Amino acid sequence: MRDLGRRVAAITGSGSGIGRALAVDLARRGTRLALSDIDEDGLTETVALCTRSGATVTSQCLDVADRQAVEEWAGIVVADHGRVELVVNNAGVALGATVEAMGYDDFEWLMGINFWGVVYGTKAFLPHLKAAGEGHIVNLSSVFGLISVPAQSAYNASKFAVRGFTDALRMELAIEGSGVSCTTVHPGGIKTNIARNARMDDSVATLTGDAGSARDQFDKVAITSPERAARRILAAVEHGRPRVLVGPDASVIDALSRLPAGVYQGLVIAGARRRARHDRTPDRSPDPSPDR
Repeated sequence: MRDLGRRVAAITGSGSGIGRALAVDLARRGTRLALSDIDEDGLTETVALCTRSGATVTSQCLDVADRQAVEEWAGIVVADHGRVELVVNNAGVALGATVEAMGYDDFEWLMGINFWGVVYGTKAFLPHLKAAGEGHIVNLSSVFGLISVPAQSAYNASKFAVRGFTDALRMELAIEGSGVSCTTVHPGGIKTNIARNARMDDSVATLTGDAGSARDQFDKVAITSPERAARRILAAVEHGRPRVLVGPDASVIDALSRLPAGVYQGLVIAGARRRARHDRTPDRSPDPSPDR
């Protein structure tokens, strides 16, 4: 997938974050774009950013958990652009809750977007990619598709599922020699709104001492910009890489995932306990001296 500027790309979740950064980067290369997001305002802003580069852009307000809507969108993309060669299933959400406290509705909501949205996007566009003679699918997993962490069982489940689904697909396509391939992306902490917009159950406080601290912790460790993530993802597409780690923290977590399960999980448990004790300890520092 060299010379992306001559391609047509479809991107979900393009109203913000990595999806927007990918769209803007591709627009500058001259790629024709089909963008979607459930956030219509954010999507409109992304379209405006891309058209400033002179790119041809179509857009669709889309819920990726709606299979029929995704299938219809794939048809619209090909009708509008004549073909499609790059598909990025990027849309995602987050949920913080213990397994015991997590509601089924919240679990199904997350899986509908993070996993089924990837499945629907992949299956809806795959025949069109093959018809184009070559193509590439990019599916967003996470570093939480490499290791599991407390209070993220639903997110872990969805991202491990995306990893397994995409890895199997890549092998099938290679066996077929279809000219189409795919990449699994494992981002670390990226400076996006996913944590701030997450559904957070009060049960998280039993593990961290404060339900809000999970969002604060994410903000502290989110060290990679969406723009840098986009560049790394597109480089992986150009070089046909099966997997890409995004961010220095992703490389550390990848190394951690290669340890025996009991070792890495023990480290996570110990760290969570220390953080919970710290969050529950009241601030006993003396009152500051009055202004003089």
